[in-house]
Amino acid sequence: MMEVKLWNDKREREMYENFAELFAIIKTTEKLEKAYIRDLIKPKEYESECQKLIVHFKTLSATLKDTVPNIERFADTYKMDCPAALYRLVTSGVPATVEHRATVAASTSNSASIVAECVQNFITSMDSLKLNMVAVDQVYPLLSDLSASLNKLSILPPDFEGKTKMKEWLSRLSKMGAADELTEQQSRQLHFDLESSYNSFMAALPKAGN
Repeated sequence: MMEVKLWNDKREREMYENFAELFAIIKTTEKLEKAYIRDLIKPKEYESECQKLIVHFKTLSATLKDTVPNIERFADTYKMDCPAALYRLVTSGVPATVEHRATVAASTSNSASIVAECVQNFITSMDSLKLNMVAVDQVYPLLSDLSASLNKLSILPPDFEGKTKMKEWLSRLSKMGAADELTEQQSRQLHFDLESSYNSFMAALPKAGN
């Protein structure tokens, strides 16, 4: 019986292995999204798993950017019916819990600790940029933490400046590779947006006695 080779050399073999891994990530994300929609997984567990898949996807798609420039076309070629996964990985780039503010609304008793958490996340994010920590895999987790803490604070409206700006930045970063770095202009703009959002955040907090 004649042996059929799927690849001709080590590089080609590695490419097909990466294809298989990308296929698996998309399929797993689709299953995770459906489980979350059907309330079969807790939001916290969903967010943790989804975050891992998004980071893994970003790293792998950066590696495959020359052979797979279009993820939707890849999914179409391999007849993958995974609309929820493609939205989460390609379009959104953040877990549904962050995107839809599905974190349980904070009760009055723990609002103070969430305010402190938000302040800490703002300061940490701004300080990291001052220290020239501008790689996507350094900036993304900080902004993700900040976005999550802002979304937990029920006193902030859905269209609060800090929420919308962090969502925009997370979406932008999710389209970049993990090792990519912000340009000096992007870094300055992000710092400006963080500072502006921080000032708006402090102004939005209830004043003592109100």
